[in-house]
Amino acid sequence: MMRLAPVWVSVTMLAWGLVACSSNRLGYPPPVEDRGSSLGRLPPPPPPPASASRPAARPDPSTLPGYENMGKPGYYTVKPGDTLIRIGLDAGQNWRDVARWNKIENPNLLEVGQVLRVVPPDSTPASEGVVVRPVAPPTPVGPVGTDSKMTTAPAPTVAPSPAPASVADSEGLGFMWPHNGAISAGFDEAKNKGVDVTGKAGDPVLAAADGKVVYAGAGLRGYGNLVIIKHNNTFLSAYAHNQALLVREDQAVKRGQTIAQMGNSDADQVKLHFEIRRLGKPVDPLKYLPPR
Repeated sequence: MMRLAPVWVSVTMLAWGLVACSSNRLGYPPPVEDRGSSLGRLPPPPPPPASASRPAARPDPSTLPGYENMGKPGYYTVKPGDTLIRIGLDAGQNWRDVARWNKIENPNLLEVGQVLRVVPPDSTPASEGVVVRPVAPPTPVGPVGTDSKMTTAPAPTVAPSPAPASVADSEGLGFMWPHNGAISAGFDEAKNKGVDVTGKAGDPVLAAADGKVVYAGAGLRGYGNLVIIKHNNTFLSAYAHNQALLVREDQAVKRGQTIAQMGNSDADQVKLHFEIRRLGKPVDPLKYLPPR
């Protein structure tokens, strides 16, 4: 028995070697010996490149278009999330005019910090809430009898007639209701920039006053299929969540003309969201619409 011991040990070692070789051929990883040192551990991953550990550098504001006009009246500084359509709406202008005034070829390429002109180049920005109207010249008085001298009579002072309590000064536009449905949500400058009117899908949506369509599409988030009408240099009106649009941009429309069909695009129910904007600022439509 003592003579067979070396043979038994040799056979055992040979068997273990064959198992190890066969396990490697079958794709099993060899055992990893950990002696308590770093020699048996995998090396740590390499550090990330320096460019990935710091945010991308912002462009120098002084290199952006229009930087020299930042903060001036009649100019707007682009903020994150802005679109040319929204900028035009908030400025009370046709977005195409804003693009032309700023020589923007691709309206989808706006840079945060870019400064845009939002009033016509040949106009002076009007102060909010101030409307300048021409004053009538004095009335000349012709010769009386043989007196050939011309005299000038002072213009009569006429007290302006007060506007109805429910209708604000709309510069003679005479806004009408775009739909006769019930009001489901009133004006709130922070939460609802107009009024919501209920109705049925497909109901006609009417132009509230004469004007020109400056936008017809679905490019403004939260408004769905939207029509914007510019009535004059002061007033815009907006009609949102439509099912179908029946007018096109640059089309002249008349008060009471059907411009869309009511729907629920980008809304949780069928409704018309209607806004009136004065110099780009949302105002309560109920102050400009006739009482019901």
